[in-house]
Amino acid sequence: MKKHLFPLFLLAISANAHAQQEFFAIAGKDTSSIIFSDFRVMDAANGTSGEKIFSADSAAKVFSQERKGSIVEDKNSYSHSQAVTMAALAYDPLNNNLVYMPMFSSNIYVLNAKTKEITLVDNAVSKVTSCDVNSHITRMTAGYDGNIYALNNAGTQLLQISKKGGQYMVSDLGIIKDDASNGKNSFTAMETGFGGDMIGDAENNFYVFSASGNVFKIIAKELKAKFVGKISGIPENYSVNGSAVNAKGKVVIASAKGDNLYEVDLATLQAKSLPGNEKPHIYDLASKYFANERTSSVNTSSAIDIYPTRVDEHLINISVNDKAVKGNLSLTVFDISGKNVLKQSLSVKGGSLNQQVDLKNLVSGAYIVSVAEESGKILLNKKILVTE
Repeated sequence: MKKHLFPLFLLAISANAHAQQEFFAIAGKDTSSIIFSDFRVMDAANGTSGEKIFSADSAAKVFSQERKGSIVEDKNSYSHSQAVTMAALAYDPLNNNLVYMPMFSSNIYVLNAKTKEITLVDNAVSKVTSCDVNSHITRMTAGYDGNIYALNNAGTQLLQISKKGGQYMVSDLGIIKDDASNGKNSFTAMETGFGGDMIGDAENNFYVFSASGNVFKIIAKELKAKFVGKISGIPENYSVNGSAVNAKGKVVIASAKGDNLYEVDLATLQAKSLPGNEKPHIYDLASKYFANERTSSVNTSSAIDIYPTRVDEHLINISVNDKAVKGNLSLTVFDISGKNVLKQSLSVKGGSLNQQVDLKNLVSGAYIVSVAEESGKILLNKKILVTE
């Protein structure tokens, strides 16, 4: 069975009417230096701002995971939840949280988008100092495996932020090195590889969009950065400070200098300006989408369906309305590594089936649900996100 799993993990999360509400930004003020203003929703189709979720002036309720209680932070330092130097943001779709880090700090914060409560994840793994620009965390994104990943300017620390048993854990995955083919386009050189943001793809690799417009693909298993090319179609002095994937699979980029947002085709690196003329100052972008997702070649007719794909109550519905489908079906759930974590038989009568399947034993994360006939022929593969 495992030989068929690779294409299963390239399934798309379909766009929906609320896609623009799943695209977020760190916004700043119109100054020459970084001054955090707020976290806000962005319209990824028009490049315009929406609701402000939390600002530098909001009353902050901070809970320390390590101390297991509320804390009062020193607002005169660079290490607090509303620090002016904010430049790394990721959206955690499994828990509907925004995960972020001040640029001059090792602190990791998790903002609940609904309650506005903030959790401080004390981080003893990364080595960020305000005076060392190489150590600053400037890139962050969600990975296809459900974890959050963050990377410093020099590529010397790739952090994995995972949630297990209700607690966030931080791991240092190692140093990212240049691929031998990169030549003068070094990932670790300030003029070619620093700053910017990163996105995840459907194979749990990453693309870093540097401030200079250079794009590098990071092969996570090899901890290697390969130069892909330079974005074309943007102004010469455009500083790429935010990047995130939209519902169409294109990459949206934004600038801290106050400019239009651009949509970039990852295959060609050709950019086109989005229609909004707002020119916001954006330090980072985040979304729920991934690069290189595509629908499986397996039949995904609406006559057979699995819903919801975002599972909040540990129940999914299996629907069959096809007279050609008869007898017993097999439903199998795989985790992101390809491990079989649940299997159940389904019985179709008269080409019809409406049945709920309980996922109560599955932890939060991304899964693939596969429905197959007795012969082994797969009728439907669908990605779901199980949330708390």
